[in-house]
Amino acid sequence: MSRVLTIEDDAITAQEIVAELGNHGLQVDWVADGREGLVRAASGDYDAITLDRMLPGLDGLAIITTLRRIGVQTPVLMLSALSDVDERVRGLRAGGDDYLTKPFASDEMAARVEVLLRRRQQPASNETVLRVGDLQLDLLARTAHRGGRSLSLLPTEFKLLEYLMRNAGQVLTRMMLFEEVWGYHFDPGTNLIDVHIGRLRRKLDQADLPSLIRTVRGSGYVLSETV
Repeated sequence: MSRVLTIEDDAITAQEIVAELGNHGLQVDWVADGREGLVRAASGDYDAITLDRMLPGLDGLAIITTLRRIGVQTPVLMLSALSDVDERVRGLRAGGDDYLTKPFASDEMAARVEVLLRRRQQPASNETVLRVGDLQLDLLARTAHRGGRSLSLLPTEFKLLEYLMRNAGQVLTRMMLFEEVWGYHFDPGTNLIDVHIGRLRRKLDQADLPSLIRTVRGSGYVLSETV
């Protein structure tokens, strides 16, 4: 069972995080103070950390900066009411792996934690060919095939498909796609994702092949062998 450390001074928010992650089969420890949180996180005993930006004792930026300086590479999801782009950039540059603004949907928070855990369990550097069913993506040759048929993908389509395949079976929210594929830490309010998902579907599902990408209404998208 994966272990998650939640460093959060608001008891109600912490209880929601603990309950939601617990429902996803994760073991969660909670601390409310920044200094105690740093001590726990520095132990290296956790598979992921949710970290509040504003904390008593020691703030989130100081915690993540210290962890990275001493060599602790546990993936960190930063949570904050500070929603402007500059604050998000500061958190990510300090060493955070992901950043979610408050108030947030509990299921999106859990989805982001699960993605961080999957990255930790399956290091991207060791993967050169991704496979989901009869779909194959060669990251070195930059080629894609489905059912033995070559697929012609534009660079952004390739990047989008890679992210979907790395997290096959996991619902990815629009915000997660914007951040990972386009580098936006805000929703630009366009149909950019819908257009690219539509193009991918047309290329993947030709010749009466079953669809691999499913829209989860109100949540996002998931790629899996059976949808």
